[in-house]
Amino acid sequence: MTKTAADVRLDKWLWAARFYKTRALAAEAIERTRVEVNGQVAKASRPVRPGDRVRLRQPGGVERVLDVLAISAVRGPAPVAQALYAETPESLAAREARARQARLAPEPAATLEHGRPSKRDRRKLADWQRWSASLEPDG
Repeated sequence: MTKTAADVRLDKWLWAARFYKTRALAAEAIERTRVEVNGQVAKASRPVRPGDRVRLRQPGGVERVLDVLAISAVRGPAPVAQALYAETPESLAAREARARQARLAPEPAATLEHGRPSKRDRRKLADWQRWSASLEPDG
């Protein structure tokens, strides 16, 4: 395989197309086999060419299937990045169905507050427990 001037690494293209915030995150996703090119697990150094089909799984379980339309090694504005690829209709339909399902039946764990209670919250809880359990027996 001869390398041409138009060849761009897969991790660099994913970063330029704005699928990952940093090139390191793109390379990590590729290393964890979350990215396939033309049906094969790819390496970060694999060159991307127009006409390739890229399947990637992003955080949150979002899976996308893309057709590469153009190559860019620089990260530009979002409209320019969106011109680098076309998402397949099946992929769009699957993402919309998943988003609709998430709106109708949200994940129960997502409603929980994160982290430990603050000192104020612990005091309110202790105060509430002390007063709610102070029933005296009738004499």
